[in-house]
Amino acid sequence: MFIKNHTQIGFIIILILVISLNSCGKGKNIPDVSDISVPVKIRQFDKDFFTIDTNDVVSGIAALQKKYPEFFPIFRQVVGADDKRIAPEGPEKYLEGMLKHPAPRKLYDTCQIVYPNITSMAPDFEQAFKFYKYYFPEKPTPDVTTFVSEYVIGNFIYGNDQLAVGLDWYLGSDYPYQRYNPGNSNFSAYLTRTFNQDHLVSRTLNPLVEDLVGPSPGPRLLDQMIHNGKKRYILSKFLPYAQDSVIFEHSGKQMEWLKVPANEVQMWEVFVKEDFLYSSKTREITKFVNPSPTSPGMPLESPGNTGTYIGYKIVESYMERFPEKTLQDLIMDRDAQKILTGSRYKPRY
Repeated sequence: MFIKNHTQIGFIIILILVISLNSCGKGKNIPDVSDISVPVKIRQFDKDFFTIDTNDVVSGIAALQKKYPEFFPIFRQVVGADDKRIAPEGPEKYLEGMLKHPAPRKLYDTCQIVYPNITSMAPDFEQAFKFYKYYFPEKPTPDVTTFVSEYVIGNFIYGNDQLAVGLDWYLGSDYPYQRYNPGNSNFSAYLTRTFNQDHLVSRTLNPLVEDLVGPSPGPRLLDQMIHNGKKRYILSKFLPYAQDSVIFEHSGKQMEWLKVPANEVQMWEVFVKEDFLYSSKTREITKFVNPSPTSPGMPLESPGNTGTYIGYKIVESYMERFPEKTLQDLIMDRDAQKILTGSRYKPRY
């Protein structure tokens, strides 16, 4: 094709930009949230904790407790300071030990190197919280509290929809987690691949989404597929510009495999033909709805958690067929079979 003049060139550039923007937004209708105000507050508990004067720990701990009245007692539980088996001298002495022991301080210093200015991520949280307020206007805007727990937990929700993020769980895919915490199955390579800044916001939002959706309505694979699919669908609404690989926590190559129509048909056929959909046997279905290296009965190229992806596709089809339904309606629809039937989901080549 020959381009004859500058007008055509300009038109083609604009067209490419429009297509690119639509691609980043997954081709969906993204609501305008520019008028929604959400003041974002990122509180650095880790910094306040590790900068306590070790010559006056008692006063420093008291000031910390006063500054973080809701978070502080939870942090004590997270790190085990309230457990008499590992903290026989009491929580204050245990926390003093954390401050003075080289390993926790070195880990905190590493977090400071990777995240020298965590407040720079406020715009990312702000955008996510704008969409959250758009869909759930009655909900308060969460605060975000950072902490370091020596690899105990990455994220949780507490208080009035406040979010906590353990920075030591986001030090990068190449960080040697297994070396510092050997034998911990949470640090398998297929999981630590997502322990980086690209996934920090989405994984921080996960407990919020889980709190909204509540527990799974049943033990069957179908129940868990739809349940997980709802969570991914809602997360994608809060993060409409995020890559699918971030939403589903798969690699780009795995996402490409999942999106091939023939592979989607194959996944669905495994669930149906092997009678997995209505199975409640944990050993039989767990890898389909939880992270794992691959999915049983499927090609080695397939990732684990394929049931969650198909559950998302079913939920997406269901919401497209009933555009009048809100996210609140979706959450209240707890009948997995009803959603499957209503979606008319049937993958095709």
